[in-house]
Amino acid sequence: MLEKGKKAPEFTLEDSNGNKVKLSDYKGKKVILYFYPKDNTSGCTKEAIEFTELIKEFEDKNTVILGLSPDSVASHKKFIEKHDLKVTLLADPDKKVLEKYEAWQLKKMYGREYMGVVRSTYVIDEKGKIVEVFNKVRAAGHAQKVMDSVCSL
Repeated sequence: MLEKGKKAPEFTLEDSNGNKVKLSDYKGKKVILYFYPKDNTSGCTKEAIEFTELIKEFEDKNTVILGLSPDSVASHKKFIEKHDLKVTLLADPDKKVLEKYEAWQLKKMYGREYMGVVRSTYVIDEKGKIVEVFNKVRAAGHAQKVMDSVCSL
């Protein structure tokens, strides 16, 4: 994974409305960039809802939340509408940003190997530097752990 203290890799992706979003658009704000495997799965839904529940507290800390998965723009739109999510979801179907952030990795389950998203989160400061890294995240309770991290900065 990318390490604390490194500059966060720049990217441009589409959000759930097809708008282009660049990391540099958020210069001057902290960014929570969280990677998750798939829209509308139990863990990913729980994580997105928990971030949504804390969105006001993150905003009060000058922090935006960007969720990123290989799902399509249309899939993100349905996911947001179904669960009334308030976080910005970015589509990375080519997995280029997932690869840049080392969240697209070889995984193993039941003896089978396959490429997939490793649930992980980066906290990026106002100048674009990585200040916290969460690896191999468990969805339940993760948003609060990230909030605690932001509060300690």
